[in-house]
Amino acid sequence: MQTVDEIKPCYPLFRDDDYKASLKNKQDLFEERHPAEKVQEVFKWTTSKEYQELNFKREALTVDPAKACQPLGAVLCALGFEKTLPYVHGSQGCVAYFRSYFNRHFKEPISCVSDSMTEDAAVFGGQKNMFDGLENAKAMYKPEMIAVSTTCMAEVIGDDLNAFITNTKKAGHIPEDFPVPFAHTPSFVGSHVTGWDNMFEGIMRSFTLNTMEGKVVGSNQKLNFVPGFETYLGNFRVIKRMMAEMDVEATLLSDPSEVLDTPADGEFRMYSGGTTQAEIKDAPNAVSTILIQPWQLEKTRKYVENTWNHEVPKLNIPMGIDWTDEFLMKVSELTGKPIPESLAKERGRLVDIMSDSHAWLHGKKFALYGDPDFVMGMVKILLECGAEPTHIVCNNSSKRWVKAMEKLLAESPFGVNGKVYPGADLWHMRSLCFTDKPDFLIGNSYGKFIQRDTLHKGPEFEVPLIRIGFPLFDRHHLHRQTTIGYEGAMQVVTTLTNAVLEKLDADTMGMGTTDYNFDLIR
Repeated sequence: MQTVDEIKPCYPLFRDDDYKASLKNKQDLFEERHPAEKVQEVFKWTTSKEYQELNFKREALTVDPAKACQPLGAVLCALGFEKTLPYVHGSQGCVAYFRSYFNRHFKEPISCVSDSMTEDAAVFGGQKNMFDGLENAKAMYKPEMIAVSTTCMAEVIGDDLNAFITNTKKAGHIPEDFPVPFAHTPSFVGSHVTGWDNMFEGIMRSFTLNTMEGKVVGSNQKLNFVPGFETYLGNFRVIKRMMAEMDVEATLLSDPSEVLDTPADGEFRMYSGGTTQAEIKDAPNAVSTILIQPWQLEKTRKYVENTWNHEVPKLNIPMGIDWTDEFLMKVSELTGKPIPESLAKERGRLVDIMSDSHAWLHGKKFALYGDPDFVMGMVKILLECGAEPTHIVCNNSSKRWVKAMEKLLAESPFGVNGKVYPGADLWHMRSLCFTDKPDFLIGNSYGKFIQRDTLHKGPEFEVPLIRIGFPLFDRHHLHRQTTIGYEGAMQVVTTLTNAVLEKLDADTMGMGTTDYNFDLIR
């Protein structure tokens, strides 16, 4: 039992005899359980090739899709602008989900409000909710901009954000000149990356669509960088650092790295940092706009090309050596600024790291899942290290992305056995890990259930999870790391290599049996 002198956490508390007895009584008296033998029989069947074939025939059911909904992405986009309050036209429960989702990943309070649509709004529309919601949000939280997105309920009943916001201003609830950019972000289509793209396009429209007169491409001698749905705060910082070393004036369009990483110094910062309104207004005057994650920024690309008249460079996410080289060379070409010796040395250190770790990564098989640009960048790094990507799951990919991924795999001898599964989910990935076992799985925290299930079948079937991606709920501070640029590749290769060595140690720890390979030096 718990005592004041010895307070145990739930593990190992629930393994005490009294708790085990309580759980058994609950199961025996109140649960209509199947026999343990039957449970194990079904579990074993779900690990078979027969089950995999049935699993991949699913059409009307998704199990753990490895993506989130559009408004989540819209909220993150809004958080990247100075003194901006994300506002969701929908129910309170949806916003509670968005806030808690980001809170669990960033371990920070997340500012976001809703106008609390309920049953009456679902019948009569949410205009009154927006009247009260925008007025109260501005008065209570004193933002300088409110960015509005929608949830399923508002989209199903057909609420028109442009009309609602215009009516709210005409009725005097907020000033006519107060910026309220918006985006329709229905949760039942697209994903969180689509929602980010939609919200960013809405902000660009709000500040630049009707003010393009007098704008001249290149007149401010800056480069714009659009990050897309990015949750590694180190990636924002590494872009700024590389540009500073190149002496390039750069504007990050949506930069939440400060508000999502505020110091614990006794002061609460509801708003901190972020792209200013002046910067987004001035963005059309830049030399060019570079999309860091181009596969998830289709609307942004079209708007920047057609309205800002920028020639958007055709680049991949700058992950790994080759694509970081291309990124920096394009920046140098656009600005006329040379790539400094400091970045050349950093590249050399990455080559050294890859050389040191090559023997451990070569030939290792990795399954991975996540968003389109991240997955493609991870595959690029794996191929550069001589590792073999096998099962590649991307639920929110496109047909063009699949062709590009297959081309990337075909260009390397280490990618010839890789297979792409567009639209697949983590239950599909679970089947693949049983029937064609990789050495490791790369992805977000949800992959831990696949690791647990494979281990349950037996230690020889275990597929260890390497946590790289979003969300990362069950480990701390990984969101501050970096995945892009030479620095990011160094961190990724370090993570991969040490995961391989951790597994090797675990496999060779048997005293007098396997410890002939329990080496001090690897």
